[in-house]
Amino acid sequence: MEKTAPNPTAIATKWALIYVVVSIVITYAFQLLNIDQNSPAKYVGYLPFIAFCFLAQKEYKDQLGGFITFGQAFNPGFRYSLFGGLLLAIFIYIYLGILSPEMLTKAMEAQQTAMEDKGMSQDQIDKTLEMGTKYGAIFGAIATAISTLIFGCIVALIGAAILKKEPTLQDIERRNSAAAEDYPDPTV
Repeated sequence: MEKTAPNPTAIATKWALIYVVVSIVITYAFQLLNIDQNSPAKYVGYLPFIAFCFLAQKEYKDQLGGFITFGQAFNPGFRYSLFGGLLLAIFIYIYLGILSPEMLTKAMEAQQTAMEDKGMSQDQIDKTLEMGTKYGAIFGAIATAISTLIFGCIVALIGAAILKKEPTLQDIERRNSAAAEDYPDPTV
């Protein structure tokens, strides 16, 4: 029976789905507890992202038999970041556009205050707010997808550097001798 290679896409997708579910829970917990999105508590959302990225890379390493190159370790982390970012972007678009448009309104009000503090003219403020109200959900989704991918690549690079473990010559010889025992010589 032929042994199939582990699939980094399946592993990354699984962990990305878990991450998005956890992010949705955190988002609604912040909303229910009325926690300001600009408070230091917003960094809590990064912890599951980092943890699940490392777990995706670790699971792939385990499925490869405990040995993994830097590139192999980076692969599931990158895919996790890509899938997680895209799925989270879809959620953000639905969240800001349909489920909780008042969150976009709050953000626009905070933006208006910041622009007034900078001394911008009322015409500039009105144009910016009009554009933000009209396209805020899509801008939020695009920014989420891009920033998640960039941050995820950094995390995946760190995880790959930590998890990489290439087999030594002894490990390769051990694996080859075990494989030879599984397939006896047909000429004997």
